[in-house]
Amino acid sequence: MSITSDKISSTLTTLLNELRDECLLTIKLIHQLELEHLTDGQIEDVLGELTASVTHLQVHSKIVKEELNNR
Repeated sequence: MSITSDKISSTLTTLLNELRDECLLTIKLIHQLELEHLTDGQIEDVLGELTASVTHLQVHSKIVKEELNNR
């Protein structure tokens, strides 16, 4: 599903869609950590990906906030 509205700029629409996708990735990674019988290597891999995803969320959220404030 994608955001569509004449009242939201195409830039903000793109940013919000990308933010949604990154949020979903973060949730997926957290769910992976809930699986039983993960090896130490698998846990380390997921934690590494989660670190990158959370960092991306932080940066991306700042950009979205700036775009929202410029409306």
